[in-house]
Amino acid sequence: MRVLVAMSGGVDSSVASARLVADGHEVIGVTLHLWDYPGDEAVRGRCCAPEDVRDAARVADVLGIAHYAFDRRRDFDREIVSPFVGEYLAGTTPSPCVACNRRIKLKELLRLRVRLGADVVATGHFARIRTVDGHPHLLRARDRQKDQSYFLHTVDPETLAVLRFPLGELTKSEVRAAARELGLPGAEKGESQELCFVPKGRYVDLVEARAGSQARPGPIVDRAGRELGRHRGVHGFTLGQRHHLGVALGVPTYVTGLDPVTGRVEVGPRDHLRSSGAILSEIVLGHDVALPMTAEVAIRYRAEPVRARVEQGPTGRALVHFEGPVFAVVPGQYAVFYAGDRVLGGGRIEAWL
Repeated sequence: MRVLVAMSGGVDSSVASARLVADGHEVIGVTLHLWDYPGDEAVRGRCCAPEDVRDAARVADVLGIAHYAFDRRRDFDREIVSPFVGEYLAGTTPSPCVACNRRIKLKELLRLRVRLGADVVATGHFARIRTVDGHPHLLRARDRQKDQSYFLHTVDPETLAVLRFPLGELTKSEVRAAARELGLPGAEKGESQELCFVPKGRYVDLVEARAGSQARPGPIVDRAGRELGRHRGVHGFTLGQRHHLGVALGVPTYVTGLDPVTGRVEVGPRDHLRSSGAILSEIVLGHDVALPMTAEVAIRYRAEPVRARVEQGPTGRALVHFEGPVFAVVPGQYAVFYAGDRVLGGGRIEAWL
């Protein structure tokens, strides 16, 4: 087949590309230039920046495949970065990688697949696809520590039918070993654990630089309303946060509430974050999946799934009822439904119950 493969310049997409070449496919490498780091804050090892375009081109040259780079910085800023800032100002904690896969990366790769005459699109994601009775299902990767199915739960069956994940059956250590054995450029390249557009993990700086006067200072209070301190804006906090609160009470203290209108940040003990359920929006369900159902639900990336009942809610929403109390169900994150390895769907957390 002719395969369009997304190349970030990192070890994962490089090995994915090499495996496709070894399988005898005609491979075309594509890199999406999504973000630039200002001034001296350029950080290597992140995806989608100019140095990664160069790294991807080097890998393509070694593999003897065509490589193209496309500038999608304006789309990325509009669809991902600006909403990211807005969500923090609104007191929620976004998961931009879910939106990026849905609105930018896969959307653009599918367009380019048609433009370049490719049969399928491949990426270096750690996930799997299994076809049952002619219908593709998204599955977790074999390597549970690297599994990225959480970020891909919105992918529809039509898209899954033309997607390939060459690394789904490999562990990260196997991928790294393959890169070394093949002598691929970037075999020792570091791995980012943070957002690609937040230099050195300082998301608060990014939000403040773009928010201007929208950032609202306010009080830090306990549940009784007593003021314990002041802060620069609710964007510097997330529900369940324990460190860097700006107050020291001598006992473990967590963020238990955020009010973006008044700028009030409430703190208290862990017990105040115990949740029995959640309200979800932006519901996506896989093939032959319907509500109500019982599933294993992950409320954030790498969270251990918990059993829950998922029911239809009002106005296109869903209600999740956990079988036991869950700590820190954070609005803005996604609740993803699983049945064993299979991804059943998911939704954006609007509120916790």
